[in-house]
Amino acid sequence: MASDNKIQMPGVFGGLVRYDDEYKSRFMISPVQVIIFLVLVALFVFALRIFWPTA
Repeated sequence: MASDNKIQMPGVFGGLVRYDDEYKSRFMISPVQVIIFLVLVALFVFALRIFWPTA
C-alpha cells in the first residue's frame, strides 16, 4: 500500500461518487470519429431513399 500514490478521501462523505479513477475501455473513439460515423450513416440513409423510394 505504501507505493500507492492515490489520495483516499475520508469516509465521512456518505457515499458520494469519486470521479478521480478513470475507466479504461478497449475501444477509444474520438469525437471526430463519432461525427464522421454519423455523417456516413446519414449519407447511407439518403442514398437508400434515392435508390429505393417507398410509395
